[in-house]
Amino acid sequence: MADLPIETIFEILTRVPAKVVGRSKSVCKEWYALLSTRDFIRVHCSRSLVSSNQRVLLIDDLTCSVHPIIFQSCDYGPRSIVTLPFDHQNNDVSILSHLNGLLCVCLNHTNELLLWNPTTTAFKRLSTPDSLGIYINNLNAVGLYADDTDDYKVLHIKRRCGVYESYVYSRELNFWRNIPFLTRQEYLSPNFYWSPGTFCGGTLYFTLCECWVGGTNVVICFDINSEQFKEISFPPVPSTGFVQGVLVNVKNELHMFATTGWFEITIDLWTLKEDYWIKVLSCPPIPPISLSLWGDITHYMTNGDWFVMTKLGKLFTIEMDTKPFKILYPVTWFRGYKGAVFVETVVSPTI
Repeated sequence: MADLPIETIFEILTRVPAKVVGRSKSVCKEWYALLSTRDFIRVHCSRSLVSSNQRVLLIDDLTCSVHPIIFQSCDYGPRSIVTLPFDHQNNDVSILSHLNGLLCVCLNHTNELLLWNPTTTAFKRLSTPDSLGIYINNLNAVGLYADDTDDYKVLHIKRRCGVYESYVYSRELNFWRNIPFLTRQEYLSPNFYWSPGTFCGGTLYFTLCECWVGGTNVVICFDINSEQFKEISFPPVPSTGFVQGVLVNVKNELHMFATTGWFEITIDLWTLKEDYWIKVLSCPPIPPISLSLWGDITHYMTNGDWFVMTKLGKLFTIEMDTKPFKILYPVTWFRGYKGAVFVETVVSPTI
């Protein structure tokens, strides 16, 4: 390939797996410079967002492992053990958000936030001496997004001492700044639980649910361009049991799996159209599932089926005859924060 034009080399290498890109940097200085450019990383990332590059990362007390997804059997493939590149205690790491191969994680023994690419092993600590970038579980919320200049940013919503504060971290500028956050006073109650943010169409979306039967449930939206917050309604689901909304970006449209129930759980799939929710389908009630299993569940869609997974493998399958779901679309949330569905890319947590 040494005699090929640089444009041809660019086109070829933006189509190879991320780990091959990493090895290719050692070929020569010219390749190292090319593969480190922002244009190369951006194009390679856009071409990597396909099902075959998606992996499941699972963390427990003893190991951190990465699994491919076998589409024929709809299960996890053989695992590869990953060594966490940062200080930790017994793998006590929570995964809060992910985007384009980057994970935003919290080290639970210090409460520090990090950006981490598990494919390249590169990471960046986001904490500062004045306690910015410190995450408190059950009180804070985090969302990861990218702006029009490919600057990856972290929105950190903090609930402290009867007030909300919000901060944005910029990978490009490497610092936090405070932005206004306006919401209702009653949402300060610790009975309200925030989901991680889901990035879709220039907006970060969070569910905010009150942790009891018949409680208030809303969706908080953050426009990444205006940096303004607004509130929209939750889908009109029954409030006869516990309610939970899991958000997913499908072809740049926001969908929600809204679950409600007590011993049996009913799941409806909704899509957001101009701040209003439209029901796509309803699933049959799911038989009782132990709380220990619910604590580790993730979900993904492929070929019209919705698979509910745990660390032990596939729990059950729901057939969904709906056109938008033709390939793998991972829900961006593990209830236990001990895993993520991510794409292997060369996106760096630092500039």
